[in-house]
Amino acid sequence: MTPATGRAVPAAAPYAALSVPYGTMGVMSVVKINVLTVPAEQRETLEKRFASRAHAVEGSDGFEWFELLRPVEGTDSYLVYTRWRDEESFQAWMEGPMKAAHQGGGDRPKPAASGSTLWSFEVVQQAQPKTA
Repeated sequence: MTPATGRAVPAAAPYAALSVPYGTMGVMSVVKINVLTVPAEQRETLEKRFASRAHAVEGSDGFEWFELLRPVEGTDSYLVYTRWRDEESFQAWMEGPMKAAHQGGGDRPKPAASGSTLWSFEVVQQAQPKTA
């Protein structure tokens, strides 16, 4: 359990964490990883769509980081990694800009992904490169 929330930390959480003792930086971020199942013939389409949405999330309150991770080996799933100041910031983005961006009319192209799963983590440790 985390001292700040009293919630259990998922077993996979250490893999999402980057190594500063918990609590030394105050409240830590939350990480959301959207696991996308993308057929091979849709990979290029998915990457182009993400490239064209550049900066769509960066101005959102509480947003800290984004990465689109292409599978290399061991899986065919893409990972969409986002880090947020807190759960409330993520939820506000989901209910506002993200929801608006994904609602569309009849001429909207079909999704490149054939399925998705959202993983949620709390950052309990993190580190950055040492400066010289």
